[in-house]
Amino acid sequence: MSATQSLVEPCRELLERLAEARTRTDEVFAVVRPEFLYERPIAERHRIVFYIGHLEAFDWNLLRERLFSAPVHKAEFDRLFAFGIDPVDGGLPNDQPEDWPRLAEVRDYVAHTRLAVDRGIERSLSGAAGSSGEFPASQLLHVAIEHRLMHAETLCYMLHQLPLDWKVAPSKRPELVSAAVKPSMVEIPEGKITLGIRRGGREFGWDNEFEMHVAHVPAFAIDKYMVTNGEFLEFVKAGGYEDCKHWTDGDWKWRSEQGVTQPGFWRRKDYRWRLRTMFDEIELPMNWPVYVSQAEAAAYARWAGKALPTEAQWQRAAYGTLGEEERAYPWGSELPNPARGNFNFQRWDPAPVNAAAEGESAFGVVGQIGNGWEWTSTLFGPYPGFEPFSFYRGYSADFFDGKHFVMKGGSAQTAASMLRRSFRNWFQPHYPHVYAGFRCVNN
Repeated sequence: MSATQSLVEPCRELLERLAEARTRTDEVFAVVRPEFLYERPIAERHRIVFYIGHLEAFDWNLLRERLFSAPVHKAEFDRLFAFGIDPVDGGLPNDQPEDWPRLAEVRDYVAHTRLAVDRGIERSLSGAAGSSGEFPASQLLHVAIEHRLMHAETLCYMLHQLPLDWKVAPSKRPELVSAAVKPSMVEIPEGKITLGIRRGGREFGWDNEFEMHVAHVPAFAIDKYMVTNGEFLEFVKAGGYEDCKHWTDGDWKWRSEQGVTQPGFWRRKDYRWRLRTMFDEIELPMNWPVYVSQAEAAAYARWAGKALPTEAQWQRAAYGTLGEEERAYPWGSELPNPARGNFNFQRWDPAPVNAAAEGESAFGVVGQIGNGWEWTSTLFGPYPGFEPFSFYRGYSADFFDGKHFVMKGGSAQTAASMLRRSFRNWFQPHYPHVYAGFRCVNN
């Protein structure tokens, strides 16, 4: 294989992955009945129609001129759909449905932009060994793919909040059955763990995944399984939401002002607890992971006399071993597959926390990949040697504000490519809509 082929062939594989990612987001949008695409299910986010245009505008704005040159088709849409929002304190959007273009116009923009992007990429790959500028084509395509797949997941958070009859439910998959969960803790010995990836290597990573460094982690114990709905129910019954001693001042203020008295996905009906899934409302599954905000997770941990793990503790429990070796995944080097966990869009909803025994780590911790992101106590910040992407400077740096916490692991709606060891997710501590649970540690 020539040097040119060695650069171009991986990019052609990435083109196939981009097409697959488009199919995935198209499937997510298809869940919503068309007449409700101008709704705003979450107050802090744009209306759904924005995201239909945003995914294409992002690819176009990222790739045009960095990877290929092409004439602008609809500059006003390139600007309108360019940026999402993540307000922390106030500043909620107040636009109205009529402020947005008609759906037919948006869909025309999507179709035209996809075609222009594909043609531009093909010209680039045919001409300059996969790169026509200072940025490698493979890096830019990775960014486009994973940005889209991230939205596939966060769109699910939004659509989850829509009334059930505003959505079209796909065929049901059989429920996963497992034995009753027996909570226990696993002892993790003192040792080192690698965080991040090495700059200049062949593996793709977002800017916050660099630079690779080693952390020393004292011995600790961690929950074998994620905290379940059944366990969290004991906290609710014990008055955990009414006792300020379990909460930080800021979290208590949020809980009180927002009237938070239970997990956001729970419902109370006829004196029984129920769970709002994507397409149904069911009796609360006691052995599924509880999904809560970081504030609620931390309050539960204090109530239980424990704590949330740090990013390094979570990482060591997942990827460490008794020796010096570290695993690529908790179970070893084998690529993710359905037997290892609930991820990569296999299911719309969680599974029992003990349903993926084949996803066990070297220390015996179960289910750290998939089935719900896991909150840590680590504020999201830069690793030593951090450098922002020059073409996307705000991706991480805008959130190094002391108001976001690291999450690890992944949910049922997390794409397989983002299950890598170095991937970091983050959210505000009071955001209740994310598919995130937790497990506790004893130090």
